[in-house]
Amino acid sequence: MVDLESEVPPLPPRYRFRDLLLGDQSWPSDDRVQVEFNVNQNTFKERLKLFFIKNQRSSLRIRVFHFSLKVLSCILYICRVLDDSEHQYACWGCDSQNYTLFTIDWAPVIWVERSKMSLWVLQVLVALICVFETILLTYLNYKGNIWEQILRITFTLEMVNNVPFLLTVLYAPLRNLFIPVFLNCWLAKHALENMINDLHRAIQRTQSAMFNQVLILITTLICLMFTSICGIQHLERAGNKLSLFDSFYFCIVTFSTVGFGDVTPNIWPSKLLVVIMICVALVVLPIQFEQLAYLWMERQKSGGNYSRHRAQTERHVVLCVSSIKIDLLMDFLNEFYAHPRLQDYYVIILCPTEIDSPVRRVLQIPLWSQRVIYLQGSALKDQDLSRAKLDNAEGCFILSSRCEVDRTASDHQTILRAWAVKDFAPNCPLYVQILKPENKFHVKFADHVVCEEEFKYALLALNCICPATSTLITLLVHTSTGLEGQQSPDEWHRIYGRFSGNEIYNIVLQDSVFFSEYEGKTFTYASFNAHKKYGVCLIGVSRKDSKNIRLNPGHHFTMSSTDTCFYIHVNKEEDSTFKAQKKGSGESKKKVHLPVHNIIASMGTVVIDLQDTSSRPSCDSTLNLPSDSRAGRRGSIMPVPEEPDTASLQTCDLSSDQSEDETLPSCDDLSTEGYMKGYPPNLPYIGSSPTHCHLLKKKVPYCCLRLEKECTHNNNEDAKAYCFKNKLIIVSAETAGNGLYNFIVPLRASYRPKKDLNPIVLLLDNKPDVNFLEAICWFPLVYYMIGTIDNLDDLLRCGVSFAANMIVVDKESTMSAKEDYMADAKTIVNVQTLFRLFSSLNIITELTHPANMRFMQFKAKDSYSLALSKLEKKERAKGSNLAFMFRLPFAAGRVFSIGMLDTLLYQSFVKDYMIPITRLLLGLDMTPGSGFLCAMTIKQEDLWIRTYGRLYQKLCSSVGDIPIGIYRTELLDPEPCEGRQSQLSGTMEDYEEVHEHKEVREQREPCSAGRSALHTPTGEHLSSSRPLLHRKSMQWARRLSRIGPRHAPRTPERTRHQRYGLLPRSERQELAELVKDRMKNLGLSTDGYDEMNESLSSLSYVLINPSPDTGLELNDIVYIIRQDPLSFVPKKSESRMSSLGNSQCVSASPTLESQI
Repeated sequence: MVDLESEVPPLPPRYRFRDLLLGDQSWPSDDRVQVEFNVNQNTFKERLKLFFIKNQRSSLRIRVFHFSLKVLSCILYICRVLDDSEHQYACWGCDSQNYTLFTIDWAPVIWVERSKMSLWVLQVLVALICVFETILLTYLNYKGNIWEQILRITFTLEMVNNVPFLLTVLYAPLRNLFIPVFLNCWLAKHALENMINDLHRAIQRTQSAMFNQVLILITTLICLMFTSICGIQHLERAGNKLSLFDSFYFCIVTFSTVGFGDVTPNIWPSKLLVVIMICVALVVLPIQFEQLAYLWMERQKSGGNYSRHRAQTERHVVLCVSSIKIDLLMDFLNEFYAHPRLQDYYVIILCPTEIDSPVRRVLQIPLWSQRVIYLQGSALKDQDLSRAKLDNAEGCFILSSRCEVDRTASDHQTILRAWAVKDFAPNCPLYVQILKPENKFHVKFADHVVCEEEFKYALLALNCICPATSTLITLLVHTSTGLEGQQSPDEWHRIYGRFSGNEIYNIVLQDSVFFSEYEGKTFTYASFNAHKKYGVCLIGVSRKDSKNIRLNPGHHFTMSSTDTCFYIHVNKEEDSTFKAQKKGSGESKKKVHLPVHNIIASMGTVVIDLQDTSSRPSCDSTLNLPSDSRAGRRGSIMPVPEEPDTASLQTCDLSSDQSEDETLPSCDDLSTEGYMKGYPPNLPYIGSSPTHCHLLKKKVPYCCLRLEKECTHNNNEDAKAYCFKNKLIIVSAETAGNGLYNFIVPLRASYRPKKDLNPIVLLLDNKPDVNFLEAICWFPLVYYMIGTIDNLDDLLRCGVSFAANMIVVDKESTMSAKEDYMADAKTIVNVQTLFRLFSSLNIITELTHPANMRFMQFKAKDSYSLALSKLEKKERAKGSNLAFMFRLPFAAGRVFSIGMLDTLLYQSFVKDYMIPITRLLLGLDMTPGSGFLCAMTIKQEDLWIRTYGRLYQKLCSSVGDIPIGIYRTELLDPEPCEGRQSQLSGTMEDYEEVHEHKEVREQREPCSAGRSALHTPTGEHLSSSRPLLHRKSMQWARRLSRIGPRHAPRTPERTRHQRYGLLPRSERQELAELVKDRMKNLGLSTDGYDEMNESLSSLSYVLINPSPDTGLELNDIVYIIRQDPLSFVPKKSESRMSSLGNSQCVSASPTLESQI
C-alpha cells in the first residue's frame, strides 16, 4: 500500500482541473520544458557590471567614491609639497646626487623628499585602490578591442599616477621618485561629470545642458590653474625654488593677462610649461565659452525654468498658446494686472514656438521682465508642464489661434491642450477659449469656457435691435478707470469716457452698504433707491442655495440677506468710502441751490401728480400723458412698490401664447397665424442652450429657403417680390457655420412680438449643408442666398436697397495673411463700397484686428478723424486699455472685433460671474426668472420725464424694467475750419434737398422713424428746446453755405441737363444712377432706393449707468433689462399700468417694446 502510493507522485495543484477535463496524465509523461530567461545576466561579469555601471544609484555611489579618491590624492600631493625638504635630492637611502644636463641640475626635478612615512603609505593605498578600480572597469567595459581601452587618456593618466607608487613598494630606492600626482585633477574632473550625469538619472530629472556646460568650464579652469601651479613649482625647484604660493601668484597674474613681472620662471623647462599651458588655455577655453554662449542663446529662445521653490512661495498662472502675438500678449497683461489683487502674480507663458523679437522686447521692459516668464514648450509634454509648475498654478488659460486658416484644426489643438492640462493637474482651474460651438462640449469640464462664434453672432444679432450692444458689452468687460478722454475739449469725449469706467461687481447683501437696508424689499425698489442714493445700478441677484444668476427678477422678488447682488458701478464697494454730509455744521451754512433737474430727481418716489384712472385704455406705449384739455399738466410717476404685489401675478405656461401682440386687436393681415412658441426641434450642435422661440407649425421645405430661386411653392426671385412688412436684416458670411444659429435665435426669441420680426437673409459664399437647413427651416422669415458682398447684383437681389441692417461677418479664409493687419483688407474695402452706394444702410462689420476700425467709413480729408487719431495715441501712451473707444465706428456700434472680448475670459479669473452674466445679456442662456436685454426709444412726448433718474423710477414703478444705459446720437459741432466742412453738407440747398427726401421716405416707411437722429451735445434740454435745435441747425447750415460759393437753386431744367450730361454731376448722383441702372437690368423696382440718402454728419456713443441727473434727449435709446415674461404674467392683458392708471399695451409700440 505504501509502495503503491510512492510510485505515483501527486500532480501539482495547478494541473488538477486540467487533468479532470483531458484525462488522467501522470507527471513523468509530461513533455513540457521549463525555460529560464535572462540567463546571461546571472554571470559574475554581468553582476559586477550591474553594480558598477548599469544600476543608477550604485553607480552614483561608485563615482562619488572615485571622485573622492582623486581629490584626496591631490590634497596628499599638496601636503607632500609643503613638507618637502630642499637639502637632499637623491633616491631613498642614497647621498645627494647631481644630474646636470643643459646647465640644469635635474636631481631636484627627479627626486623629492618623503620624510613622513604615513603620508607615503596613504598615497600608496590610494594608488592601489585606483589601480584596482581602473583594471576592473576596463574589464567590464571590454567589448573585444583591448587597445581601445588601453589607449584612452583616462587609462593612461591612471597608470602614470598610480603604478609608480606600487613600484616604490617593490623597490625601496624609488620611494623618493617624483610622481605627477597633481594630474589626478583631470581624472577628478572626468569623475565629476559622470557623477552629475548619474545624479540626474537617479533622481529622474531632465539633465540641464546649461548647468553641465558651466560645470565643465569651471572645472576646466580649475584644472588648468592647478596643473600650472604644481608644474611650475616643481620645475622651479631646479631654478628660483618658488614656493607653492609664489607659483599660485604667478599663474593668477599670467592667466589674467596682468603680468607684473615680479615673479617669473627662471629655467627653460618651466618657461616651456607656461607656454604649453597658455596654448592649451587658448584652445580649450574659447571652445568652452563658445559652447556656453550657444547654450545661453538657445536657453533664451526656449526660456528657463520656474523653480519649485518659487512655485511654492509665489502665486502664478500659466498661459498656453500655440503662437504668441504682441497684441494678444499686451491685452492679456494689461487686463490681468489691472486688478489690484493680482499685482503679485507671475505669468508663465508656455508656447511651442520660438519667441519673436517684438515679444522679446516687451518682456525686457522692467514692468514685465520681473513678472512674466516665457517658456518654449508644449502643453502636451509633461516635462514642459512640470517646468511651468502647472500643478502649483492658480489657473491655466488656454487660448486658440483665431488667425489660422483651418479654425477647426485650431480647436482640436486647444482641446488636446485642455485634456493634457487636466490630466497633469486635475485641481488647476482651467480657462479655455474655443472657436467653433460644435467643439465646446469637449471642454465642458473646464471651469470657464468662452466660445468665440457663439458670442460673436449673438452680439451681431443684438446690434440689429439694440444699437451698439457690442460697444456696451465691450465696455462692461474691460477694466477702465473712467479717466479716458477727460482732457479732451469735446464734451461727448468726457461724458462717454467717464461712464465707460462702469463695470460689473458683486457683493453679499448683508455685507453691503449699498443694499443692506433693502432686505425684505422688492428687487426693483432696491435697484431704484440704490441708483438714486449711490449711483449704483443693481441688475441681478442670486440666491445662496443656487448658483443661477437672475437678471432683474422683477418686482415680485424679495431681497434676502444672504443674496449675492450684482451691480454696475465705476468701482466696487470694497474700495469705496462713504462720507455723510453734515447739515448745518461748520462756518459755512449757506443754502445750496440745486439745479432744477437735481431737485426733480431727488424727489424719489413721491407722486407728482395723479390723474383720472377711469380714462379709456390706450394702445400707445410711450411714457407720455394722453392728450386732454389740461395741456399744462405734467405727467406723474408712481412710487416704486416696496413689497411684491402677488395678487395680480400668476404663473405663466410656456406652451400658452400670451405675448402682448397676440392679445391686442390688430388691423394687420393674418400672416402670423402659422406661428407657435416652443423650443427648436433640431439643434445644430451638441451643447447649444435651448431657447424658447417663435417657430413655424410646419417646417418650410428646403427649396423655399432659397431666396433668389423660384420653386413649386413660390415664384419669387428677389427680396422685393416677397413684400415683407418689416425691413430686412442681411448677413454676409462665407459659410453657413453652426454659429449662425446663434444669430437667428435672439431675433426669434419668444419674448419678441411677432409683428416686429425682421426677415433674415443669409448671403452665403458657399451652399449650406442639409443639417444647417434642417435647423433653420422651423424659424419664420429666414432665407438664404448664394452670393458675395462684392457683387452688386447679389446685393440688390437680396434686398440691400430696403434693408435695415447689413451684417458683414469676417471670412475665415481671409483671417490669415502674410502681414497680420492686412487680413481685414478685403472686408474693409467691400464695406466702404457699400457705404458709398447705400449710405443710409446701417452696416455692422466684424474685423479681425481692432486696430483696423479706423478705416471704417474712411474719409481722406476728415480732420475730425485725424483729431480722434491723436486722442487715441494720447490715451494709449497713458496706458489705457480702451484707447480705440473714441473711434466713431466703435462708439456707434458699427464695427466689432471678437478680439475685444478676450478680456471676458481674463476677467473671469477674478470675476467668475462675468461669463454667465454676459451669456444672459446676449440671450445665449435662459435662466428661469431671469430677465433679458432690450431697448426703448425716447420720443417727443416722453421728454416730460426730463432726467434719467426719473425714467429709472418710471420704469421700475410701472413695468418693473431696469435701465442700464443710454445710446445717444448727436450732431457734430461746427468748427470755423475748412477741414470740418469736408464731412458736413456744404450748402443749404443740399441740406434742404436731403431733408426733403428724408421726409418723403419717412412718410413712405413709417417704421424707419427714429433712426439716424441728430441731437445737440448738451444733455439737459427740455422738449421746448427742440424747435430751437432745428432753427440753430438751419442757421448754421446757411452760414456754411455763405462760406463757399453759393449755388443756384436746383431747377427741373438743371436736373434734366445733368441727366443728359450737359452739366457735370456729383459723385453721389453717378453712384445712384449706377445702382438704378443695375436694378432696372435685373428687373427690380427702384421705388425703395433713395438716391439722396446722405445726411448731416453725426456721432453716436453709449453711456453706461449715467447719473440720475443726466438729461434725456429726443431719440435717446435706453438699454433696459426687462423681467422674464415667462415666469409671471398679469392676469389681465392690460396689466401694465402707466403712472396715470391707464392700461397701456406696451408691445403695440416700438418705444417700449424693441425687445430681443
